[in-house]
Amino acid sequence: MEEEILEVKEEDQGIVYKDGYFVNVFFSSSHKSYYFHTYDETLKKNTKVVVETVRGIELGETIKDATPISELQEEMALKPVVRVATEEDIANYEKNLENSKKASDIVLDSIRKYDLSMTLVNVQYTLDATKIIISYVSETRVDFRELLKDLASQLKCRIELRQIGSRDRSKVVGGIGICGLPLCCNTFLKNFDGISINMAKNQYLALNIQKLSGHCGKLICCLKYEDEAYLEIKKTLPRIGTRIQYKDQEFKVTSFNVITGVARIENRETIDSISIKELLEIVNKK
Repeated sequence: MEEEILEVKEEDQGIVYKDGYFVNVFFSSSHKSYYFHTYDETLKKNTKVVVETVRGIELGETIKDATPISELQEEMALKPVVRVATEEDIANYEKNLENSKKASDIVLDSIRKYDLSMTLVNVQYTLDATKIIISYVSETRVDFRELLKDLASQLKCRIELRQIGSRDRSKVVGGIGICGLPLCCNTFLKNFDGISINMAKNQYLALNIQKLSGHCGKLICCLKYEDEAYLEIKKTLPRIGTRIQYKDQEFKVTSFNVITGVARIENRETIDSISIKELLEIVNKK
């Protein structure tokens, strides 16, 4: 079948396809998934496939059955699935995982040797083992010239150094969140949304940065999940600082617990609690 092409994107050499199918391919090394094009309508979920990415030739796994390209939500340039992975491809992938562990030791030794201010996160070979990608975190500019010479002489392949952010590091490394579950970024989050301290304020949380920060040192991503719901609830509530008459005394509203439906009120002598429902009745009578 001939490929019908609308446009070629220079930046990623992908093609905007007019027909065929797309599949979502997940890469365990980066914990991310991307769309690829295929003409194979029988391609099913959980199939290992070989694709070419900006990093090189990689092995990934489909997380959805082949879907008609017409159902793609937006027009985008896609790269094609090269082939369904063979036993040899899978064996090479497993071999590369072992070699990556050995390469990690070499890279760590070289970093220490040149006393570089960088933290190694991940070392990965492309499927054809022609290139090795070294991911790291660093807060300062690093001079890699001597490091690259040293690594090239030992690893005998192309080397790509890739600086990533602290949130990407947590995505790769993983861990357990304050909720007791595996980190969202390491399990299902594909992209990082902007998280602001205003989201914590919308939820009436104590602004304790240590408690509101995740493994990456940034504000926890889960502040975003219910932000819209809290914004809607906030529209129905009186402002913090609103003064009310309660039990023959004047109180000031100081906080809300939306989950329990209780508001905290206080004055110079007393700290008390009142249900949000009762508080609204008092405020609306004014």
